[in-house]
Amino acid sequence: MGGRVAMLAAALMASACVADAPAAGGGENAPTIVSLNPCLDAILVEIAAPDQVLALSHYSRDPAGSSIPPAIAARYGVTGGTAEEVIALRPDLVLASVFLPQPTRSALERAGLTVATFGSPATVAESAAQVREVAALAGQRTKGEALAARIAAPSTPPAPAISALLWQPGEIVAGEQTLIAELLRQEGFASHAAARGLRQADMVTLERVLADPPRVLLVAGDAPGQRHPVLAEAFKAMHIAPFDPALLYCGGPTIPKARARLRAIRAEVERAP
Repeated sequence: MGGRVAMLAAALMASACVADAPAAGGGENAPTIVSLNPCLDAILVEIAAPDQVLALSHYSRDPAGSSIPPAIAARYGVTGGTAEEVIALRPDLVLASVFLPQPTRSALERAGLTVATFGSPATVAESAAQVREVAALAGQRTKGEALAARIAAPSTPPAPAISALLWQPGEIVAGEQTLIAELLRQEGFASHAAARGLRQADMVTLERVLADPPRVLLVAGDAPGQRHPVLAEAFKAMHIAPFDPALLYCGGPTIPKARARLRAIRAEVERAP
């Protein structure tokens, strides 16, 4: 175990030096992993061999907060995130958020487990870099590079940009320094919220939407105002499209899915008379 831990620690500092694991399975050099973060879960199920992943976070079993399809999440074990549960599994590597409580991290490290923590990417480039780092630690650099390439794939949005308001759960809007805001710009949408001086998590009521409608309203929430029948009557004033909240939670493999949805919506708008 000591040699394995040393190898993983070196990989965290110099991920480019980690060798690929065999594609069909974990292989002798591929570490076993427990993930405590739903966004890292989503990366793992894309790039790691199934026998490497001892458990995902319990959040990935919750359809209301998971970026992983339920049928895929159900294939993996989960933990509640306690140190005792993770230590009992004896993984080679634990992946977690930078917000992992220090007592939990200390307990894991005292048990001899290697812990790698990650933040939340705010840009496409940061997300692609995170995928590469996770893949290197997992001994799956080839799969990680393929996923990172899909994430970072350049797009050429048509001009001019279309005014759009992303109406998130809780009737709030996204700030401009967020991953979803970057994706909207890349796919040819101009922020209706930013043009009105709105910032991250500012609330937009139904009355405000109707009084100052965007060209496109992306509805990602189910608050009463976001489900109000009057929206159907406002369809002629703006193109209203549902937007799955699961596309907002994480970067990684969620990015290509969000891009595809935005492109489909843009195509609908352009076909409309």
